[in-house]
Amino acid sequence: MSVTPASSSSTTTAYTSPTTGTSASSLGGTGYATPTMSSPGIGSGLDVQSIVSQLMTVESQPLNQLAAQEASYQAELTAFGSLSGALSSFQSALGSLTDPTTYQTLSAMPADATVLGASAASGAAAGTYAVTVNQLAQAQTISAAGQSSTTAAIGSGATTTLTFQFGTISGGSLTNGVYTGASFAQDGSQPSGTVTIDSTNDSLQGIRDAINAANLGVTATIVNDGSASPYHLVLTSNKTGAASSMKITVSGDATLQGLLSYDPTGTQNLTQTTAAQDASLSVNGISVTSASNTVTGAIQGVTLNLLKAGGTSVSVAQNTNAVQRAVQSFVSAYNALEGTLSSLTAYDPSTQQGGPLLGDFTVQTIQGQIANVLGRMLPGAGSSFTLLSQIGVSLQKDGTLALDTGKLQSALAGNFNGVAGLLASAGSATDSLISYVSAGTNTQAGTYSVNVSALATQGRATGSVGLGSTTTITAGSNDQLDVSVDGVGASITLAPGSYTPAQLAAQLQSAINGASAISAAGAGVSVSVNASNQLVITSNRYGSSSSASVTGGTAEADVFGPAASSAFGTDVAGTIDGLAGTGSGQYVTGAAGSAVDGLEVQVTGGTTGARGTVSYTQGYASLLNSVVSGFLGTSGLISNATDGINATIKNIDGQRADWQQRLALIQQQYMSEFTSLDQLMTSMNTTSAFLTQQLNAMTQSSSSGSKSGG
Repeated sequence: MSVTPASSSSTTTAYTSPTTGTSASSLGGTGYATPTMSSPGIGSGLDVQSIVSQLMTVESQPLNQLAAQEASYQAELTAFGSLSGALSSFQSALGSLTDPTTYQTLSAMPADATVLGASAASGAAAGTYAVTVNQLAQAQTISAAGQSSTTAAIGSGATTTLTFQFGTISGGSLTNGVYTGASFAQDGSQPSGTVTIDSTNDSLQGIRDAINAANLGVTATIVNDGSASPYHLVLTSNKTGAASSMKITVSGDATLQGLLSYDPTGTQNLTQTTAAQDASLSVNGISVTSASNTVTGAIQGVTLNLLKAGGTSVSVAQNTNAVQRAVQSFVSAYNALEGTLSSLTAYDPSTQQGGPLLGDFTVQTIQGQIANVLGRMLPGAGSSFTLLSQIGVSLQKDGTLALDTGKLQSALAGNFNGVAGLLASAGSATDSLISYVSAGTNTQAGTYSVNVSALATQGRATGSVGLGSTTTITAGSNDQLDVSVDGVGASITLAPGSYTPAQLAAQLQSAINGASAISAAGAGVSVSVNASNQLVITSNRYGSSSSASVTGGTAEADVFGPAASSAFGTDVAGTIDGLAGTGSGQYVTGAAGSAVDGLEVQVTGGTTGARGTVSYTQGYASLLNSVVSGFLGTSGLISNATDGINATIKNIDGQRADWQQRLALIQQQYMSEFTSLDQLMTSMNTTSAFLTQQLNAMTQSSSSGSKSGG
């Protein structure tokens, strides 16, 4: 008797999670081979696939737990994102309260806006001022002789240089636009400049365009008066004021010299049509002059824009609206933050569900630190105000803030600076030549002594020869000078002429400051004459980066001598709170790691030694801003919390991958075992059927034999 087993085949399968639908092989698991029935369960009647599937549903419960954990952590990440956004909005609102300009906004209102306009800036003093405008400032205008054509060449076409200088015309008399017996003093603060005229631009139009393109502070136009020679070149200084009168030196073509040379003290080939003059006004009875119709400094912190002659009053007052808006924004942003925190940490007893950050340590820390700032008394705020409630901001039972606008307005009206000190950071110094500049995030509130061991100095170059009563500068002979200012070199050209030492200093200062390389670098100088009649070039900058030197040129020997000296500037040096600070120019910064870390003051003069104290206070907004910055920084509380959550999620992903592979092996084992059982039962069924068949056959054979024997 033989038994023929049922046919079988080898099939490769992989476990697929009933919860995620992800196969083990897709997660890095390996496939496996197991002998199975070609149609499992048909021979035995067992539903092998269903049995294994149900068993795997039970086995995959750890995967369901991991998925639930990950969903919970993802919800926390989303919640921290919402919290971070609310904190950022809150910090933005704090920005207005910590910005000094919020408290420096003042309003200046003229009673008669047709006489002048007014605006107030930081440092303005509140009050009412009587202003009388006597005359407006105006710019000088001069006109050349008429020409019959705007395009015809003027002169021989030889290269000609026009040199423009600006200064004050004084003395003498003025008749029909021509000065007699006047003097001209160059303004060294206004750069002089040159224009080159040659055969390419020697028409009236070409001269106009060349002057305008040079950007020397002069505007050239052509005016047609309708006569036989109607075209006049008209030059107007771009600046108003008596010190902006022009002097034009022409070297080159004789015809151009005869048309364009203009020396108020001598030959005047152009006629003045409008005299340069300063504005004249009085403030509270005190006479004031200004080169511009925009007057600054006459009233502290106030700019007056003169429009016409006449009298009016100007009222300057604190503009409290900006502070009120900033406080209201702060209250609203805080309440929005509180709402976000309440939502994320709430517990619903009806559903027995808590917010995603309920009981979270990071959130509790954030709430505690903010509450600590809001609830503390603020000593050293620089005024009688030491609590937010004193200016109308109070904490409610539900954790929100409420603003009493009436109380805030009263506080602002009664003690504006006190409100500013309560809210923002502020600093002050007892020495008038030392000023508080700024503080860092690590600066602690307090009053600190200041001691100056060395004042900042400026770099300078000093001539080695004394100048005579006059120095003559001749074009092409001794008019070139090479200088270096703060490390920037330039070659300058001095206008030809005879100069007294003071006039030469003004011409030199104007020429150096007008050099494009030096002005583009933000550098500049002042030039003076010392007691030995030597020229001294002084950099406008202070500190070790400040320098001035004469490096060559045809004018060097006559103007500075063969051995001009030069010296770099030095930085201020001193201590704040007894600790050596870092000097840079006139600025000294407190020692790192100390209470004055980041505290910066400016020393503009005075003597060495003890220089009084500097005080620094931190208001509520400043303190809160520092606290919130610690929450939101790259190494802050929220970043650390989310980094930890992301690390946990990554760990869960690793556990899931491990379980996927483990479940694939379990499924393989189940399939193998139930397939073997299926095959065994099939074989037994086949044997049973065979034996039954044989027994039936034997029974029939025995029965037949019995009948035949009978």
